[in-house]
Amino acid sequence: MTSPAAIACSRMYNLSPNISGLWDRLFHWLADRSGVGLDVIAHAAPAPLSELWGRPDMGAVFMCGFPFSQLSADERPQPLAAPVSLADWANGRPVYASHIVAAREKQFTEAALATARWGWTVRDSQSGYNAPREFFSGLADRPSAVKTVGPLLNPRGVVDAIRSGVIDVGAIDAYAYQLLAIHEPEMVAPLRIVATTKPAPFPLLVASRRQPPEVVAALRAVLLEAHESLEGRAILASLGLAAFVEPDIATYDQLPARARLADEILGMW
Repeated sequence: MTSPAAIACSRMYNLSPNISGLWDRLFHWLADRSGVGLDVIAHAAPAPLSELWGRPDMGAVFMCGFPFSQLSADERPQPLAAPVSLADWANGRPVYASHIVAAREKQFTEAALATARWGWTVRDSQSGYNAPREFFSGLADRPSAVKTVGPLLNPRGVVDAIRSGVIDVGAIDAYAYQLLAIHEPEMVAPLRIVATTKPAPFPLLVASRRQPPEVVAALRAVLLEAHESLEGRAILASLGLAAFVEPDIATYDQLPARARLADEILGMW
């Protein structure tokens, strides 16, 4: 298939060189099966994710559901597919959550969480910002002001801040935590999961609005059928995934209201 230049990027889940290599394998397989040429890029931190999501050459790029939900229908990139994790918290649905984590040697009651120093990643993140604020707003005896540290950029920043004692607790995308537990267990070994937030729709793979319909259709078809072949299942399993499914856009549209409720209760962190 002839197509304009298209990039693939798993920046949101490029948690280590080993894990990045597994995503590269998926994207190369996707390009081969779909006939769409994909240039796999890293767009490594601290380059802003907003710059990545604004590129007109996106072919298969992970995008957080919250910034996706903030765009109008005629501004949004084209959804390709959403992942379904093999983890129990997913229950076979294309959802994720955030784990509230602390140092392994520390015990946290709900009262202790209310007075802890919280870390957050970036303000346009569902998992690293809105999810922990939503969780904190539901604590029974939360204080009028919360002690926070941020931006910590990404899950690794949260881990480092906990290990160095800069924060007491922080939120890590539960799927990112799953990937680290599978492939980089030493990174999460010093951590304890003390709570898990409400689920939210999984970050989705998107293509830019400029990609022609036949390109989008070809990429989408391969992703949605990936679990039907032995090779596809093996690639998915290496990433802790069961399948890719068609995203339910209505679930993403609910995220702004959830964020606004946290704003009303807590204000900005």
